Amino acid sequence: MTAEPMAPGDDAPAGTPGTGEDICPDCRGTGRLNGQPCPNCDGTGKIIEGVGGG
Repeated sequence: MTAEPMAPGDDAPAGTPGTGEDICPDCRGTGRLNGQPCPNCDGTGKIIEGVGGG
């Protein structure tokens, strides 16, 4: 099984328990920043982050 590639803004690979998809806070989901692909989400507009629980 190969691991999903991670963007710099990801907390964990996609599908990791306790994580979820969210809009990239840097490009606000557009995938672009200053006319270039967003370096935080690798141009997808989405990041994988840990889901808080209590």
